[in-house]
Amino acid sequence: MQRPYNVLFLCTGNSARSIIAEAILNREGRGKFKAYSAGSQPKGAPHPYTLDLLKKMNFDVSQFRSKSWNEFAQPGAPELDFVFTVCDNAANETCPLWPGQPMTAHWGVPDPAVAEGTEAEVRLAFADAFRMLNNRISIFVNLPIASLDKLTLQKQLDSIGMTKDAAADPASAA
Repeated sequence: MQRPYNVLFLCTGNSARSIIAEAILNREGRGKFKAYSAGSQPKGAPHPYTLDLLKKMNFDVSQFRSKSWNEFAQPGAPELDFVFTVCDNAANETCPLWPGQPMTAHWGVPDPAVAEGTEAEVRLAFADAFRMLNNRISIFVNLPIASLDKLTLQKQLDSIGMTKDAAADPASAA
């Protein structure tokens, strides 16, 4: 068996979306994927609501930290197979050169760390980000990666990023 595919999730602050994606893929893709996360301008620590949400979903949060994407462009960094941006800002920035020439795609998700409103509304934004990323990662882990040519795989990765996630709309539940 080959080594697991190394996947890096990027966003600007590396405090919410990319950490959530890292957690989900490491659980859902265990053995087949190894996920990492980083940011172009890391906040220095994961957002407290990110950690609260992941703890409530039985994730071990002890290893999560907010880190720079430069860690993954250094000698000795894991050879990356895939790099996914999960925020629009990071998608528009000039990324470092990654070891391994990974395949890339943009899987933009609204930033829950800038959500406003009551505590319940802000926490709902984190839950929505989790749901959207979970949906996309579920599609990704079920792709027959080894049997797809690069062009077909790239089209699949791009289409995952365009997945229209059903928003939590209270009116549609009525």
